[in-house]
Amino acid sequence: MAVAQLKIKPLTRAIEYPESDGKPMTETDAHRKQMVDLLVVLAAYFRDDPMVYVAGNLMTYYTEGEPKDCIAPDVFVVRGIPKHNRRIYKTWQEGRAPDVVIELTSRSTRDEDLGNKRWVYAELGVREYFIFDPLGEYLQPPLRGYTLSGDEYIRIASDGTSIMSQSLGLELRVVDGWLRLFDPATGQLLSTPAELVDEVERLRAELGQSRSRKDS
Repeated sequence: MAVAQLKIKPLTRAIEYPESDGKPMTETDAHRKQMVDLLVVLAAYFRDDPMVYVAGNLMTYYTEGEPKDCIAPDVFVVRGIPKHNRRIYKTWQEGRAPDVVIELTSRSTRDEDLGNKRWVYAELGVREYFIFDPLGEYLQPPLRGYTLSGDEYIRIASDGTSIMSQSLGLELRVVDGWLRLFDPATGQLLSTPAELVDEVERLRAELGQSRSRKDS
């Protein structure tokens, strides 16, 4: 009597895309504060547009089925996708790469920022790539920008302290060693979180003085 042979299908394991690479978010306090400032300011600027996504230090995967093909931009902005929280970013699911990437560079990351990352961002089709050195360790002037031409980046001409981003509609400016965002439409720098806190405190003080005068 022949024994029937069972056909066993090989187990297929779901591909895992980690949410962290185990590396610290930033190298120094200056890098961390600069990143937070840019993220908060950009999120506030685009808050009324439901189709602009702002994120930073988020694991970004660009090849389906290949978890090793990932990068985590310090700050990035994507136009044309819904604004909602994400655990990771998969370009093939979102249907597009970031439009703008800002990397906060240092002496220890310079080769990666100017080499592999620049190549990857160009391959992905990131329209604009900006590099800023908060500590002025090696990049002089400390701000550099690139725009995509075909499948390669070309350097954006600038004085090294201000560069216009066509994708953001904002100008990146170095003010007292800090990277700020300038709105040409209003002719003003966008307020940082610290400046907003100061403004709230000023308004509270004015309100308190007004109430005191009324009560007297």
